[in-house]
Amino acid sequence: MTNTPKNDRSTRRPDCVTEIRIGNSVLVVSGFFKQGATDTAADKMMKVLEAEAATQKTAI
Repeated sequence: MTNTPKNDRSTRRPDCVTEIRIGNSVLVVSGFFKQGATDTAADKMMKVLEAEAATQKTAI
C-alpha cells in the first residue's frame, strides 16, 4: 500500500472525534458538520437514538 498525502484536505478542525480501541488498534473517526449547520452533535445523536428506538420491538 502506498502512502500518498492528500493535499486537498481542509485545514478546518473536526467538529467531533471518536476513538474506538479494537485489540491493539485504535480507530479514529473525525466528523464535520456543514458550515452553516445549527444542529449540535448532541442534537444529531438524539435523532439517531429516536430513530433507533422507533424501529425496536418491545419484548413482552
